[in-house]
Amino acid sequence: MAVITEHEEEQLDQANGSGRTPVVFVHGLWLLPTSWDRWRTVFDEAGYTTLAPGWPDDPDTVEAAKEHPEVFAHKTVGQVADHFEDVIRKLNTRPAIVGHSFGGLLTQILAGRGVSAASVAVDPAPFRGVLPLPISALRSAAPVLHNPANRGRAVPLTYEQFRYAFANAVSEDEAKELYETYAVPGSGAPIFQAAAANLNPWTEAKVRSKNPERGPLLIMSGEKDHVVPWAIANASYKKQKRNKSETEIVQMPGRGHSLTIDGGWREVADTALGFIKRFVRP
Repeated sequence: MAVITEHEEEQLDQANGSGRTPVVFVHGLWLLPTSWDRWRTVFDEAGYTTLAPGWPDDPDTVEAAKEHPEVFAHKTVGQVADHFEDVIRKLNTRPAIVGHSFGGLLTQILAGRGVSAASVAVDPAPFRGVLPLPISALRSAAPVLHNPANRGRAVPLTYEQFRYAFANAVSEDEAKELYETYAVPGSGAPIFQAAAANLNPWTEAKVRSKNPERGPLLIMSGEKDHVVPWAIANASYKKQKRNKSETEIVQMPGRGHSLTIDGGWREVADTALGFIKRFVRP
């Protein structure tokens, strides 16, 4: 079991002492919790209190991550989900949860465990039962999947790989800036888990989509996303809409996988905030 860090304890104390409804942000592979900093400001100003826990052993900065990439290795979907649940259960109030990419998958896992008041999954990685495998998604995962040994490694993306997977819908200059500012190595294990989810009945990459305690869920999809194309997002939505709680999906026109961190991030944040406001008061 991962240890809750001192920084996470500070966020918990602040959230519990604020008297406000918490919103927990969950990042995905190749990013750090700091990728949510601007979103946290928006939600704080809207009256919520925010937390951005890390995956176990996440470094504090991009620079530290690049110096010690080995700390990202061996982190599985189940380990990370359990860590976030441990953090969330220390909150006095059930939070809203917002996640991107593998963070979007983790958000749905946590919602399926009944620990979320409302959830937003942005370009979420697929779970067991989501069948489409578009070519662009396979190409985006190829830097990890091409070598089975990567399952136990931390895998960085080259700029060209990041440009295709994350930053295909922004200019070359912005893509380079995003790569330098945000990109860090990522654990190979979750990619292999997602790729094999439909072949493994015991996979950790599964979601309790019918849990009546799941709460409202919004799935957001970038129109030009290569990593999680519309076919995957919509298949996830079709699985989730069987839940008795509100389930919605929205496509963000012209946006790629970097939609939470690139120049159009505010529109995405405002859309997520609007959904959460409908169901969870600050």
